[in-house]
Amino acid sequence: MSRTNWAAFTASAPELAGPAEERFGAFTHHVLATLRRDGAPRTSGIEARFLLGELWLGMMPDSLKALDLRRDPRFALQANPGPGTAMGGGDVRISGRAVEVTDGDAKRAYVKEVEPPEPFHLFRTELTEVVRTFVEDDRYLVVQVWKPGEPVRTLQRT
Repeated sequence: MSRTNWAAFTASAPELAGPAEERFGAFTHHVLATLRRDGAPRTSGIEARFLLGELWLGMMPDSLKALDLRRDPRFALQANPGPGTAMGGGDVRISGRAVEVTDGDAKRAYVKEVEPPEPFHLFRTELTEVVRTFVEDDRYLVVQVWKPGEPVRTLQRT
């Protein structure tokens, strides 16, 4: 099975990828959920980057979230909702697996673009689900759901 990175998701669901990337781009800090050693959830603040066709997660050395992902790569990432209750652009969540990148051309390219403080952990993501929830016409709650190999499903509630 081929991995589904951000570029593959964007190609398969541009109508969802564009608003999702805009939502994450509106703020710097977001919320990452990982699994602790005992299986309990852990949430942490994180800066996520869309770069070179990938969604990247960079972390301080030996941070708990990095250690969690090394042990169990499953994650959920939620876009910062912003101030107040307006949630312009809706709520966006991305789930998947985080794969650590330790050397090579990909890490060098990331460092060249981002110039992070070193040392650091870098993970590229393999997506398993993207969900966007928003209000349309002040009347409908709309939920868009994408999974690899499937078209975007749109659910609408009054």
